[in-house]
Amino acid sequence: MSTDVAPDTTESQPQQQQQSVQVQVRDDEAIACYANFCRVTGSPEELIVDFGLNPQPVGIPKDPIHVKQRVIMNFFTAKRLLAALQMSVQRHEAVFGVLETDIQKRLRVQGPNG
Repeated sequence: MSTDVAPDTTESQPQQQQQSVQVQVRDDEAIACYANFCRVTGSPEELIVDFGLNPQPVGIPKDPIHVKQRVIMNFFTAKRLLAALQMSVQRHEAVFGVLETDIQKRLRVQGPNG
């Protein structure tokens, strides 16, 4: 599923109908990586989102998590990204059920029989 984050003009023109805008994107040079860890920091002007791989997702990691990708964006882009991610997660949960983000609640303690 792909959701392009494009400027929203509906707030500035509430009288007009919302129009779907197709933004052309070239992703042939994009580098894909997997992340199960993210950290958000920033300043009053921008957000910094770091992505990495936590090889020990349960408990406190013994080794440092290596950040492999960093995305820096302004708060306007961050708000559009937030809306796009929220819509994508809602669609996923509508099909597959609610996602539990607390890993301790997802883990099942298995007894001696299985």
